[in-house]
Amino acid sequence: IKQKKRHMGDTNHFCPVSLKEDFVLYPGLQENAAKYKEKIYYFSTSEYRDKFLKNPEEYVAHNEPLQAPPLRVCLLGIHGAGKTTCARQIADKLGIFHIQFEEYLQELILPKTKRKVGPSFDEDHEDYNKIPEELEDFSQTMTKAETEKSKQEVELTEEEEAIKANLMDNTELPPEVLDKIVPDWWKKEPFRSTGFILDGFPRTSGEATYLSERGLCPDIVVYIEVEEGDILNRLFPPCLKKWKDRRHKKKEYKKKMKELKAKKRV
Repeated sequence: IKQKKRHMGDTNHFCPVSLKEDFVLYPGLQENAAKYKEKIYYFSTSEYRDKFLKNPEEYVAHNEPLQAPPLRVCLLGIHGAGKTTCARQIADKLGIFHIQFEEYLQELILPKTKRKVGPSFDEDHEDYNKIPEELEDFSQTMTKAETEKSKQEVELTEEEEAIKANLMDNTELPPEVLDKIVPDWWKKEPFRSTGFILDGFPRTSGEATYLSERGLCPDIVVYIEVEEGDILNRLFPPCLKKWKDRRHKKKEYKKKMKELKAKKRV
């Protein structure tokens, strides 16, 4: 038996209310369907279906087709897979924003931490210019004001502490912190009308669930899979250079301390 062809609404199987209210193409569910002017509309929630039925003309096309939201991409992959390089190229080609999630978190706490935090940055920031107090009089490298400033502890808010813990130990960010960061990329300008490629988020099943629960749907998710040998060949040379630079700085620091101690004895 041939079934009657269904006449879909202006948004096809996507929820028209999600498109209007949140500017997101959110797939509707068959159990939340409604008929209006001989067309079938599907809705993401029963609440949105009821909202549509109260004032359907607000959510249907009139003189021109409904405007589709811009492209929103989530780009995933393990460390060293080349996500950021690919994301920059895609963003340039498509004219959308590139958001590097970890870098964005760093920028949020940088005004207080004064430096990037995390395992890959700790060794880079070893202070080889710091002079022991008993030798400060013989050195011109640090003023008293700088010494006092370095001793002051910076107080972070609970939100900033959560971000720091995420960068340091990969502790999952709570939803209340994500609420202050992620939704803006979907709902506020200039991202809302331009689109973006989100590099490195979501990283866990909890973060993916967060996006789903908030109705923040990417149009496409790309996972870059790379052989371990290729990652090793890419990351090892710069890591080796960093190690050599730190070793050189450490030697210079020890030499300086030796000279200052000799000067003090004189």
